[in-house]
Amino acid sequence: MYIIGDIGNTEVKICLIDNNFKIKKKIIIKTKKINSTKIRYNLRSILKKDSNIKNIIFSSVVPKVFRQFAFFFNSNLRIKIIEIKKLNLRKLIDIKVNRKQVGSDRLANSIAAIDKKNNYIIIDFGTATTFDVILKNKYLGGIISPGIYLSLNTLTSRASLIPEINLKKISYVIGKTTNEAVRSGFYWGYAGLIDNMIKLIKRQTKSDFKVILTGGLADLYKKSINTKCTVDKDLTIKGIIKVTKNLI
Repeated sequence: MYIIGDIGNTEVKICLIDNNFKIKKKIIIKTKKINSTKIRYNLRSILKKDSNIKNIIFSSVVPKVFRQFAFFFNSNLRIKIIEIKKLNLRKLIDIKVNRKQVGSDRLANSIAAIDKKNNYIIIDFGTATTFDVILKNKYLGGIISPGIYLSLNTLTSRASLIPEINLKKISYVIGKTTNEAVRSGFYWGYAGLIDNMIKLIKRQTKSDFKVILTGGLADLYKKSINTKCTVDKDLTIKGIIKVTKNLI
């Protein structure tokens, strides 16, 4: 059995993986609520289910939280977490940028998608909205834009007359109320950003791409952009499983 995890700025996903690399259990915890008590409480079911844990493999973009999990697992299982960014990933992907400048979640997403036949653009709707570009087995780099909810929350917290908005699809562009205007700006504004980024990536690389959406708002934008795309909410976890299967 293996424990794998993805520590993001918004949430932490922890999975128990069997020896056939199938997910047996998944736990999701809000990152801002993480503390030693919360970790112990949420992971008790995984630790009880099977103590025969071979390895623990994580991706992380929050060093402080990673250290908390590392301490917990080392104290309770005497196993050190393997951070995927520290592994030699060349067998799985050819990274054409300084890997220190790329989040391990983005590398995991890219490894999950890569098949050495197709080109991919991976758009992750997280705390930031990121675009990662893969040509065959090469990771070329990407784009980081402000996250949708981060931008929306900043707007509503700074502008006294703008209420909190439940972001959802809006069929028209011109809003007749403040709510409609903000909803249109974020829904169609980010759809336009996504379409334009895809167009610019294609122009720069002179290549065609398959597009994968992941993260919390992936379903919302699947049908609002001009490019045909697929949604995979577990892309990061699948990438970590692929790393575990091939490199651990």
